[in-house]
Amino acid sequence: MLIFITKLNKTLNNELQTIDIEETDLIKKAQKSILCIKSALSKLKTFILNYTFKNEDEEIRFFKVIKPGILSQLVYYVKVNNIESKRPIGSFEVQQNYYLHELEKLTLFFNSHLEFYRYYRMNSTFLDDKFFVRGREDLHLHLDNLMIYIDPDFSTSQDYMVAKIMANDRLEVFLKTELEALTIKSSNLNWGQLGILGNSSLQWTDNKTALVELIYALNATGSINNGRSEIRELTAFFEQAFNVRLTDIYRIYLDIKIRSTPAKFIDNLKTALLRKMEEDYLQAITLAVFFQSSLDGLFY
Repeated sequence: MLIFITKLNKTLNNELQTIDIEETDLIKKAQKSILCIKSALSKLKTFILNYTFKNEDEEIRFFKVIKPGILSQLVYYVKVNNIESKRPIGSFEVQQNYYLHELEKLTLFFNSHLEFYRYYRMNSTFLDDKFFVRGREDLHLHLDNLMIYIDPDFSTSQDYMVAKIMANDRLEVFLKTELEALTIKSSNLNWGQLGILGNSSLQWTDNKTALVELIYALNATGSINNGRSEIRELTAFFEQAFNVRLTDIYRIYLDIKIRSTPAKFIDNLKTALLRKMEEDYLQAITLAVFFQSSLDGLFY
């Protein structure tokens, strides 16, 4: 099972990363991501329906960790699609209130499922055999997953709840990021007026991870505003300057930190610059030799 799950996750993550890089529109990105995740879940379901778990612990791990990890991405993108599709067109205040209301919904969800939320957050296990084993649902417990009745062979009483918690954690970051961007725009009277730059067709054509790496590097060195600029402020500037949309920048930064080569883009910048300097030097030498030869020919 582990080999299949690892391959499935790798393929899905590559597909989602490609969509994130190529698609700047949030709604289109969400819709394309939804299709990829639904396809992955369908493959996962087919595999599990033909697989016999080695023991109860393996089944618990699947329904507590593995399935929710994939399902949570579907829940997240469905919510992003719904939120952005209904996002009002109006003043910054109207949009800010809209996002704040969505954050309030997350709080209501937390309060409505406080007992299970605490159980999950504390990594408790004493009820795992009821929550994450098929056919063990207890009707005295709060059940939030109707799929246990519709599809009992691929659902337990609380696997969907775990997926919702994971999705809401990510959604909270998304909403706060959008709120920060709106706050920056509303407090900057010159937003959208970058002079000639604002009217140019400059586009960021490398991948978004590279741009996030550059933003964090500039922030770390204090090269802008003596280091007093915020990450979100820098991100908003680069989004506008290069006509690119950056979401989940904090998650991307976490991914960058755990790579085998964390500063990959910065290293490539240095290599490319040094190569350019060497090429310029060789070109200057070649031209000097050419002109010297031409001059010598005039006198002989």
